Amino acid sequence: YHKMTIPQEFGGLGIQDPLASALLTEEMGYAASGLAVGWSVNSSPFTYAMLSPDPEVQDLVRQYCDDTEMKMTGCWAITEPDHGSDWILFEGENATNPACGGQVKAVLDGDEYVINGQKAAWVSNGNIAAYASLFLNVDSSKGQEGGGIAVVPLDLPGVTKGKPLEKIGQRDLNQGEIFFDNVRIPKSMMIVQEPAVYKIAINGQLGGANMWMGCVFSGTAHSAYDEALNYARERIQGGRPIIEHQNIKLKLFDMFTAVEAARSLSRRVWLYNASQRAAMQPPALEYSIASKVLGTETAFRVASQAVQIFGGNGLTKEYVIEKIFRDARAAMIEDGVNETLALLGATRL
Repeated sequence: YHKMTIPQEFGGLGIQDPLASALLTEEMGYAASGLAVGWSVNSSPFTYAMLSPDPEVQDLVRQYCDDTEMKMTGCWAITEPDHGSDWILFEGENATNPACGGQVKAVLDGDEYVINGQKAAWVSNGNIAAYASLFLNVDSSKGQEGGGIAVVPLDLPGVTKGKPLEKIGQRDLNQGEIFFDNVRIPKSMMIVQEPAVYKIAINGQLGGANMWMGCVFSGTAHSAYDEALNYARERIQGGRPIIEHQNIKLKLFDMFTAVEAARSLSRRVWLYNASQRAAMQPPALEYSIASKVLGTETAFRVASQAVQIFGGNGLTKEYVIEKIFRDARAAMIEDGVNETLALLGATRL
């Protein structure tokens, strides 16, 4: 699965069918959304390494595809202590505001870049990753428009990591801080450094990530619905299964409708963006954001309704719905808080 989307010329599977990719993603969200997020960001550094003209950097992709021992684990290092949603502001009035630029900075020194700064505790796979796709700032005067993207081995001198983050949900997703103290990388590992190219790259990153989140959490919503449906068939109150009571019937049908709407939109957006890519066009970011917002908010609402159907049992770790509910709550914040994403989406309308 880790090399599913990597082209065959790099040793990957090169799956071309967009619906197959969407369904696999949805099923991963059905099973364990936190683990799905960890699996997704795992390939991030190597996806960017494919774009390098340097054969040695490209060879990291082949090593990743050949890896069967999890030595080539990757992370997506973007969020910072003082810059979370700021990374979404790559266009518009705040794009050139130096106060909104990233605090991890890279300075060119001869044939190397010197990197300094800190990534926040929310870096997915941050504690276990061997490589990072590192979003940083190469020109502080330009704010977010001065951004860059580097592939960075995390065993270099000057790289340190914080402890794993303790959190309410998605506890199967490792997250933690990464610190950079005069870390040197060759110029070949700075994949994106020009403002125009960076804007295209981060638009593609956000479009793909939000599209992916929509599919994952429509799957999570589906799992919450299934748990509630199965429990309602078994739980007896008033001398009969609670699924025969009108209140539970109405809840279940509302959940069913919401889940099917989220699944339908997320699959359609995935297919539409695949057609955009085939036409050498960027992903339609407003559609990706709509899918992410609807999918994650549906997952949380349906999981909350499921807990209500379970009653007191829904609050205990004996039943998996308790975990699904906690995992779904995180989704409305991760990969861009929904409100800020919605504002970005609105500018595209």
